[in-house]
Amino acid sequence: MSNVSQLKRLGLFDARVPRYTSYPPATQFKNGVNASMAAGWLDSIPDGAAISLYLHVPFCRRLCWFCACRTQGTKTLDPVIAYVDTVLAELALLRRHLPRGVRLSRLHWGGGTPTLLPPDQMRRVAEAIFDAVPMAEGAEFSVEIDPSEIDAPRMAALAAAGMNRASIGVQDFDPKIQDAIGRRQPFALTGQAADLIRGHGIASLNADILYGLPHQDRSRISETVQKLLALSPDRVALYGYAHVPWMSKRQVMIPEDALPGNEDRLALFNTARDLFVADGYAEIGIDHFARPGDGLAVAAKAGRLRRNFQGYTDDGAEVLLGLGASSISRFPQGYAQNAPATGAYTAAVRDGRLPVTRGHAFTPEDRWRGRMIESLMCNFRIDAEEMARGYGLTPARLQEVFDPVIGQFGNMVEVGPCGLRIAPEGRPLARMVANMLDSYMAAPTSHSSAV
Repeated sequence: MSNVSQLKRLGLFDARVPRYTSYPPATQFKNGVNASMAAGWLDSIPDGAAISLYLHVPFCRRLCWFCACRTQGTKTLDPVIAYVDTVLAELALLRRHLPRGVRLSRLHWGGGTPTLLPPDQMRRVAEAIFDAVPMAEGAEFSVEIDPSEIDAPRMAALAAAGMNRASIGVQDFDPKIQDAIGRRQPFALTGQAADLIRGHGIASLNADILYGLPHQDRSRISETVQKLLALSPDRVALYGYAHVPWMSKRQVMIPEDALPGNEDRLALFNTARDLFVADGYAEIGIDHFARPGDGLAVAAKAGRLRRNFQGYTDDGAEVLLGLGASSISRFPQGYAQNAPATGAYTAAVRDGRLPVTRGHAFTPEDRWRGRMIESLMCNFRIDAEEMARGYGLTPARLQEVFDPVIGQFGNMVEVGPCGLRIAPEGRPLARMVANMLDSYMAAPTSHSSAV
């Protein structure tokens, strides 16, 4: 891009703002949402509704230094098997509240390392989930795959259970960068995992890579992208590494003096972006890319793209149930998060209680602000007609909301009778624009760099 100086003047390289995978961000969740409230929200799901489910497996054989997810290391499978017992007990608690005829539109296993589970435990979990909530026709079952923690028996178990999309975490293929982030994963190993996935009939493959890593430069990220393209993933998430050692203590292992500056981070993103686009991938939102025939690209083109805690999605379900420690459920009424620590989570489930400890109940203002922010993050625009029809916002009220954004970002945003639109050259500012619509405006140090 040629407008780096203008982006700098507008504060892009100094801002720290949420990623807005939810509104309000999870940092704003409070203890007011409890098990009783969550039970009421579960009871209100309509009969026959399509819902989604996310299973969190927090265990890892190795703890990568760059990761800020809620995870814990283990050298044996004993705590993993015990955790599975607790998860299935939580599922039994949830099942008491689920209405008749509900079906799964999306099922995702994340972590941590879901593929740490032995084959028999994978089958056990999948069977319990599908017994509680069968898969709908055309549903998607995806699993995060660690190439160093997968083999033919485990892949066969997942394929037999119905997994039809796999996601591989790559981060970067450069050995020096891998050593600096505590994740050795040679390209050959990743290629073997991709072959294993496709060899078991799993047609859809996602991959995640990171920009902004220590020692990363344009040459190194170009080589990583070229190697990734050789694996031909259907979707790619190009995430910015968030260096937040005050939140994730293991990140103190990352050499800060080797981290690229924020202007360099933008150059890294643009280098990778240009390679994906040149290879025929469609740009999806702020950080995803997809083959034109992939469901995500189709949804984006049709204006059906959504955003949730896993990033961008084509899932239209109104309810997302989180299963496991720290998991977050989304209901039309608000968010409900399980106890983050596995000890507290296990204690609640053993006591026969839903393990919800905090969350957020939506206010009417949350609903329209949340929709505005989601629309910006997905489509880089806010539709005035949708805001009027769905939320009763008048042109005068919209102008009142948009005026500060215009004052801050000038010609990087366009406002008219149709609503607000971020200009193509201003898209790196999307999270900052969204932040101006955030009535909670969390402390800047709570979040990652805007670029």
